[in-house]
Amino acid sequence: MAEKIRRTKQRRSPQLFPYLKSFLQRQRWPARLTFLIAASALAIFLAIIFLAYGSSVYSGWHERRLLHRAASMLQQERFKEAAQIAQEIVKLHPESLPAFYILAEAAEKQNLEETVWWREQIARLLPKDPDSQLNLASAALRFGQHDVARKALDRISTADRNRAAFHVVAGWLARAEGNFAKQEEQFAAAVKEEPSNDLYQFNLAALQIHSADPKKSAKARATLDQLSKVAPFRTGALRALLNDAVARNDLAVADNLAEQLQMSQQVTFGDYLLCLNFYRKLDDKKFRLLLDRVKPFAARNPSDLASLMDWMNNNGFAGEIVKWIDKLPGDEINSPPVSITVAGAYAEANNWSRLKRWTRSGSWGECEYLRLAYQAIATRQSQHAADIEFETLWRSAEQATDERPEAELALARLASKWNLGIESEQLWLRIAKNPPMRREALDALARFYRAKNETRKLYDILQRLHESSPDEPPITADLARLGLNIGQNTKESQDLAKEAYDRAPNEVNCAVTYAFCLYRLGRNAEGVEIIKKLPADQLHDPHAAVYAALLLIDSNQADAAKEYIDAAGDGKIYAEEKQLLDEARAKLATASSTPSPPFSPTPAELSPTPTSTSTP
Repeated sequence: MAEKIRRTKQRRSPQLFPYLKSFLQRQRWPARLTFLIAASALAIFLAIIFLAYGSSVYSGWHERRLLHRAASMLQQERFKEAAQIAQEIVKLHPESLPAFYILAEAAEKQNLEETVWWREQIARLLPKDPDSQLNLASAALRFGQHDVARKALDRISTADRNRAAFHVVAGWLARAEGNFAKQEEQFAAAVKEEPSNDLYQFNLAALQIHSADPKKSAKARATLDQLSKVAPFRTGALRALLNDAVARNDLAVADNLAEQLQMSQQVTFGDYLLCLNFYRKLDDKKFRLLLDRVKPFAARNPSDLASLMDWMNNNGFAGEIVKWIDKLPGDEINSPPVSITVAGAYAEANNWSRLKRWTRSGSWGECEYLRLAYQAIATRQSQHAADIEFETLWRSAEQATDERPEAELALARLASKWNLGIESEQLWLRIAKNPPMRREALDALARFYRAKNETRKLYDILQRLHESSPDEPPITADLARLGLNIGQNTKESQDLAKEAYDRAPNEVNCAVTYAFCLYRLGRNAEGVEIIKKLPADQLHDPHAAVYAALLLIDSNQADAAKEYIDAAGDGKIYAEEKQLLDEARAKLATASSTPSPPFSPTPAELSPTPTSTSTP
């Protein structure tokens, strides 16, 4: 009965409150809808927050993790791996300053030219930071980018230019520009700012030891002698003192210094080569003993072996290399860098048949272009060789460079060495478009056009040199003097002559160029006063002597002019200078027999700064 009643209640309950249930459901629906809308909005909001900030948080975490790994790799001197990780960071964050620092350090440690690019990025992000600009300038100087270095130094504020570090970098820039007087001035300023800094003392002493001023050179010698007892500077100081002793022909001192250098813990293989240079002049017995001692030592390392062979090639011992080759294992000499110096030895020894056999087959890897180039040279030098064979081989060598700047540079140097005129000119013109290598290319082209007496092309090259290095007085003087001689841009040449003299009045090229300019302007007496201040030995340089003779004969100083006419000679001067010399001789032939007043140039030892007599 109870069960029946329970079933009856179950059947009735859904029917007792149908309208109540429906009513309640209708009342809850708006609230549920409101809740669903609010929940959806909150979900969307949270999703937006997550997408906006969550990815940023993750990216920041990921970047910090990568930076930590890259810094660790850098500390472990795993430079390539550090650079790869830093490159990943740059992809995530293109303006990541820490990544740029790691890339710059890694490239610098590997001596890669891209160091300059990464230093530029740092300097761009920190334009007012003097250290960033100095690091950029130093890197640019290291890879020959003088324009970049100059602009970086120009961006440093006046207040920060009193720092010793600024003077040091500015000094190295001055050296790269050929302004040795300014280099000395800057190095001296660095020492003045930080007199206890041994590095700055070393830089100044290593420069001033070559000074024509006896007091400066003696002081520099004393400083280097003190630094030779300080471990980090011992080898460098001994090296500088040895070169100085050899230059002064003080052979006893040089002998002692050479012994000390070889016993130094920091001695390098290059130091052994320096000692070989010295012993070759001093004592053939010691030279032979050292050479015999160095040979087996060099054979342990391909780089040292190549360096020794290269030194022997450049010092007239190529024949000995040819004999030595037969005693060396084939696996040591068949691959670069040694195979290249072996080819150079065959070329220096004019053994063209063996050079052709040496370069006929095999693979020199990335230096394959040199194998083909030496084969082309051997073909050109061989008798009865067809020009078409040489041209084919040389074109193959050029193609094998794959337009790599360093390969084209090596090929250009080789072409210049073996007087391949057309080939070297084309290569140097191409290389001159590459900023880091522009200076060497323009210098090579200047020598090439000077040798061929193509003065118009030479003038164009000197203009480009001046544009890229406007603060180098010797270049400015060369451009001005050539312009005056060939009548090119006369007014501009006069201004450049004055500019060069104002910058470096003690530099012989600058002085004689401005004196010549004054002569052309009808102010010969002023020009004579300038050359009177120059040391006598510098005025006896054939190029300088031409202008000294011309000015003196125009001042009726016939006897003094004759001395410089004789010093100028005929064989060592340029074509336009030969015309000036002929003009001086003609004037001398018709000069009055009236005795001329004495001419007394300044003695050589009173020259206040080191000078250069090189002209293009």
